[in-house]
Amino acid sequence: MAAENFIGTFTALGDLAYEGARVSASVVDLDTGRPLVSIDDRIVLPTASIGKVLLLIEVSARLTQRDFSGYGILDKTHKDAVGDSGIWQHLQAPSLPVADLAALVGSNSDNVATNVLLREIGLPAVRQRAESLGLTRTALLDIVRSQRGPDDAPQLSVGSTAELAALFGRLARGEVVDSLTSSRVLGWLSLGTDFSMVASAFGLDPLAHRATDHGLLLVNKTGTDDGVRAEVGVLRGPRTAVCYSVSIQFKDANIWSRLRVLDTMRTVGFDLLEYVH
Repeated sequence: MAAENFIGTFTALGDLAYEGARVSASVVDLDTGRPLVSIDDRIVLPTASIGKVLLLIEVSARLTQRDFSGYGILDKTHKDAVGDSGIWQHLQAPSLPVADLAALVGSNSDNVATNVLLREIGLPAVRQRAESLGLTRTALLDIVRSQRGPDDAPQLSVGSTAELAALFGRLARGEVVDSLTSSRVLGWLSLGTDFSMVASAFGLDPLAHRATDHGLLLVNKTGTDDGVRAEVGVLRGPRTAVCYSVSIQFKDANIWSRLRVLDTMRTVGFDLLEYVH
């Protein structure tokens, strides 16, 4: 189902699906709760780093409940080491406060910070928190690994776009655990710098977008892996606001296949922009 405003989204994702990709999308009007786009939004697809949002929710909830302090210092060890996204692997500091690690995860999806926080909190606690939020198709499955063996979870995280869009809607309304916990998570995510997918259509500065710019305010989280591109977010505009989630699993055979997927996600972004502006 697609609202009239999202014909471009429906067509672009449909074309990708026809070419063999697995696509899923959900867009909901944040103010009215009206579903605007529902394209296979209940299927479970890999979501890569988007599952780190569940970790941030658990960290924030513990800070709210004062189970530990945001100033508590955590050390990185050789067991936490992993490449790809993140800046802590390039810094000299061997230890950082919990709140700073969460900010690193929110801003640049820092893999080392993710693993250190998971070592402190534990995957079972993150899974239990997700279940308490009613998430049955969305989960953080593992720590971040450079390589996944036969005994490891095949994906870092999975999710359905319906659940992810709804989760961000609840964060925006202050309904995830409580308003303080939700606000803190949104604060960390508002530092995010990846505007390569849906958010590429919004014309915002990826390094400085915490204030309203041309009437737009965005909080998003992306997920990238081989053959996986996914994004979830909340976009506010002068007219209204939406929560959205798009996941695409595809054969990443060459750069043109990848650019085709990114161009499709940008098309979704243009439809979102037109709707809220």
